[in-house]
Amino acid sequence: MDELSDALTRQRQEEQRRALRALLARPLIRSDDAAFPLIRRHAATLRDWLAREAGWHLQSERDFVRLHKRPADLGDSTRPAAVGRGTQRRTFNRRRYALFCLLLADLERGDAQITLGRLGEGLGQAVSDPALADSGLAFTLDHQEARRDLVVVVRLLLELGVLVRVAGDEEQFLRRGLEGDVLYDVDRRVLSALLVTARGPSLVALNGADHELDLDARLRALSETFVPDTPDGRNRELRHRLARRLLDDPVVYREELDEDEAAYLANQRGPMLRRLQQATGLVAEVRAEGLALVDPEGELTDEKMPAEGTEGHLALLMAERLADAGPEGVTLQETEAWIQEWQPSFRRYWRKSACEPGAAHGLARQTLARLASLRLVKRQGERVVPLPALGRFRVQTPSLPGAPDNAQPDLAESSFNE
Repeated sequence: MDELSDALTRQRQEEQRRALRALLARPLIRSDDAAFPLIRRHAATLRDWLAREAGWHLQSERDFVRLHKRPADLGDSTRPAAVGRGTQRRTFNRRRYALFCLLLADLERGDAQITLGRLGEGLGQAVSDPALADSGLAFTLDHQEARRDLVVVVRLLLELGVLVRVAGDEEQFLRRGLEGDVLYDVDRRVLSALLVTARGPSLVALNGADHELDLDARLRALSETFVPDTPDGRNRELRHRLARRLLDDPVVYREELDEDEAAYLANQRGPMLRRLQQATGLVAEVRAEGLALVDPEGELTDEKMPAEGTEGHLALLMAERLADAGPEGVTLQETEAWIQEWQPSFRRYWRKSACEPGAAHGLARQTLARLASLRLVKRQGERVVPLPALGRFRVQTPSLPGAPDNAQPDLAESSFNE
C-alpha cells in the first residue's frame, strides 16, 4: 500500500512539474493545447506555488489558462515579442508594440467579428490623436510597410488566440490592400486576459501627482504592488523578485543585484534553489559571478545555443571570438569585419543571402541581439562587452587527465569562465 501511495505521489509531482514548465514556456495556453488538461487538473496547487514563490497569479478558465507574470526587470529589451521562425521571424520594435496596444483597445470596443482592413482604418484614426501624432507615430494603409507592421501584429494576436481567422489570407492583404481583406472572430475572454498589471493604466493619471512621470516611471507604476513595511513583507518581496529573475532570465549576475537582494540571496540561496528545482526540474548552476537555472531539456528558452542554421552557426562563431576579446569588448564595426572574414569560408553552408554584399551589417546586429538575450554580452553604445557566462564558449588547449590545471574547483567558488 505504501509503495502504491509513493508511486501516486511521484506521478502527481511529475504532472505538476510538466504543467508548471508548460506555463513558464507559454503563459497563455488555450484548451486545444495538449498541456491544458494537465494544468487545469493541478490548477489549485500551481496557483498556490506561483503566488508564494514568485508573486504571480494563475488564471484558470474553461477554455484557457493565463499565467500573469510580472518581470523583475522592466528595462530588459533583449527579448521582444516575435512571430514566425527562421528567416521569416519578425520581432517587435517600439512602433509595433504601440500598434499592438492600439489594436487591443480597438478590439475591446469592437464587434464579435472584424476585418483586417477595419483594424487598419481604426489604427489610422487612433494615430490622428494629437498626443500620438506629436510622438511621430503614423499609420496609413496606403503604404505597404505599414500594412506589413499591421500583419505582424495581427499574427501575434492569432497566435495568442485573440483573433481566429474565418476567411482570407494576410499575404493577399499585403499585396492587394483592402481588395485582399481578411475576416476574424474576436475571442473577448482571451482579449480580457492579456493585460497583466498590478495597477490599471487608467489609474496612472496624466494629471496631478503623476503628470511629470516619464515612460519608464509609468511602466513601474503599472507593476508596483503594496509591500508591507515589515520584515516578513520585505523578505517576501525580495524572494519574489529573485525567483522571477531565476525563472525568467538565462543568468542572474551578482553585480546586478542591489544590496538587499544580494544579502537575501546569500542567506536563503540553498532553500530557494531547492524549491525552484524541485518544482520545475531545472538545475541550479552556482558560480562566483552569479547563478542560473539551467534546463537540461532545452525547452524553456526563447533562444537556443547551439542552434541550427546560419544564425545558430554565426552565434557560436561570434561567441568564441568575443570570449577572447577581453573585458573592454570590441566595436560593432569589428564584429561586422569578422562576419566578412567568415563569409568566404562558410559560403557553402550558410544561406545565400548571408553572403551578399552588405549582409554583414544586419547579421552582426541580429547575432549580437541573440547573444544579449542569453545574457552573454551587452551593448554599451557602439561597443559590445562580453559578460562572464560567455567564458564557457572560450576554446582552450586541452589538458591531460590528472594534471593540476584539470582540477575542478568548488562549484560555488568557480567561475563561468572556467
